[in-house]
Amino acid sequence: MLYERPNYQGHQYFLRRGDYPDYQQWMGLSDSVCSCRSLPYTSSHRIRLYERDDYRGLVSELTEDCSCIHDRFRLSEIYSLNVLEGCWVLYEMPNYRGRQYLLRPGDYRRYHDWGALDAKVGSLRRVVDSY
Repeated sequence: MLYERPNYQGHQYFLRRGDYPDYQQWMGLSDSVCSCRSLPYTSSHRIRLYERDDYRGLVSELTEDCSCIHDRFRLSEIYSLNVLEGCWVLYEMPNYRGRQYLLRPGDYRRYHDWGALDAKVGSLRRVVDSY
């Protein structure tokens, strides 16, 4: 995971194994990278999505990547979530585009907890080490 600012702050970019000759290849908003971290590998992934904060409202569960949250669950906003297994990358737009947020196992009672400015969620992808 790459970060635009020091100390794992700013825009986040999830990169799978491979070559990236320039920042546009990873959908970067700028060419600035000031910190990075490797992510742990896990074989199982599970996340619960809630339509309201504090785990209220309709709940949906995922164990696989989802390229369009709206098409699958009829939701365009997620206000809280719980990562039960594995790490995930949340994208603000469908088809894994837009701002990215790393979600490690744990509780996210409000979208501010994962660093978002609003509750817009377009897609989710599991962190897996693929060749």
